[in-house]
Amino acid sequence: MTEINEEVWTKLYEAAVAANSRAYAPYSNYRVGAAALVDDGRIITGCNVENAGLGVTLCAECGLISDLINGGGGRLVAFTCVNQDGDHIVPCGRCRQILYEHGGKQLLMKMPRGIQTMAEVLPDAFGPDDLDEVERS
Repeated sequence: MTEINEEVWTKLYEAAVAANSRAYAPYSNYRVGAAALVDDGRIITGCNVENAGLGVTLCAECGLISDLINGGGGRLVAFTCVNQDGDHIVPCGRCRQILYEHGGKQLLMKMPRGIQTMAEVLPDAFGPDDLDEVERS
């Protein structure tokens, strides 16, 4: 697996900025681009896609996970997302849950305060292991 050094974070940032440029946000004008490193070395991306029915807007992280699955799956290793100004931003709660499903507690996330694990960003998360626990009881 690729070492997560500053060069990798720079590549992820550049990929997120590029994805941001493709975002469709005609209602809020708040564009988001996301990028992640997969355990096989791929870099995947996503951008937000708004809809006139704002409740069905797709966050950038949803597009990123679609890219992950469409590209053959894998586990997320490192993740970042940026706004239209290129600032690192935090995923919403729904997106944190979606990212957790495909990266787990050890997923590294570049947040405005620095690099954090998913366990720090979404403590006590509900995931596939919780469903296994229910099946065993």
